[in-house]
Amino acid sequence: MGFQFIAVFNAGFGEKLTPTEQRLHLLALGLVALAGALVMAPAAYHRQTGPREVSAHFLTLASRLLLGAMILLLLGIGLDFYVIAQVILANSWLSVLLALALVSLFSSLWFLLPHLAR
Repeated sequence: MGFQFIAVFNAGFGEKLTPTEQRLHLLALGLVALAGALVMAPAAYHRQTGPREVSAHFLTLASRLLLGAMILLLLGIGLDFYVIAQVILANSWLSVLLALALVSLFSSLWFLLPHLAR
């Protein structure tokens, strides 16, 4: 996450990235920030509504928020990986392919593997 914040202050950010890639980086940063908010939401909700009890409603809400965070984080990491790969490799197709491979790996580990275990 530190890279996402500091990258815009580097001289090469405007030189190496197209305006579209800069916007993709901003979108990725926004997705990761939203994921962080969703990850923290169950703890904040629980502390303020029922710190001494765990209800079925809370467990459902927390599960949904965490799954949403995982999806946003997956997309944010995938987009930023594409941007970084594009800067390093200067090859759009290879960058897209590598980013899709990474997103596929995350999806398999986070969603497919648990689904298969059920």
